[in-house]
Amino acid sequence: MNRLHTVTLYGKKECCLCDQAMSVLYKAQAAEPFVLEKIDIASQPDLLEKYGKQIPVVLVDGIEVFRYRIREDRLAALLALPVP
Repeated sequence: MNRLHTVTLYGKKECCLCDQAMSVLYKAQAAEPFVLEKIDIASQPDLLEKYGKQIPVVLVDGIEVFRYRIREDRLAALLALPVP
């Protein structure tokens, strides 16, 4: 069985860029399955301090790959790689 990539989105409620990022991630997930984690930084003071207004932040397998906006072509290329 193939392992799936894990994509993590750090964001918070009422963030239009976060909503746009989630739309891109759902679309990508339909084409290439992966585990999707959404973390609300407002509920975790350390993350709120680390990212503040620099959201959304997207990680693939624990490595930060995007801030603010997701490039769909780059995301697809990352998801096509073998899971580490």
